[in-house]
Amino acid sequence: MGASAASLRKLEVEFFRTLNRVIEPLVRAGFGSPRMAPGGFVVLETRGRKSGQLRRTPLAATRLGGYVLVATFRGNRSQWVKNLAAQPRVRYWIGGRPRNARAFVMFEGKRFRVPKSLPAPMQSVVRVLAPYTQLGWAFAVLSPR
Repeated sequence: MGASAASLRKLEVEFFRTLNRVIEPLVRAGFGSPRMAPGGFVVLETRGRKSGQLRRTPLAATRLGGYVLVATFRGNRSQWVKNLAAQPRVRYWIGGRPRNARAFVMFEGKRFRVPKSLPAPMQSVVRVLAPYTQLGWAFAVLSPR
């Protein structure tokens, strides 16, 4: 990676880190949560795969029945994606309340099978989204525990 690419990467990381610090408390309190409409925001709490520290990240989300789908165009450049891949047991906030979940994560370069534990409609959603991982997107289905 060249010096300018490294500078852009650092700028991208700092931008999202700053944005998340401002937005996270509001979303965790319930602002923008998917309620009447299926789309909105959640806060995803992961455990750092290296540090072991808890990390909270506000994410756009879609509620599909009892499941929540989160995604990023940043793919596995997003730390929450790497953390979920390392530890799929998570907690997330929706409507101002924490919920425990198990995550199924898809991203470029990760081999996966559609979990049989997901209901048929969610399996279909996963199959539709899978090709987008080849374009750099990452997705996680949060299954209630």
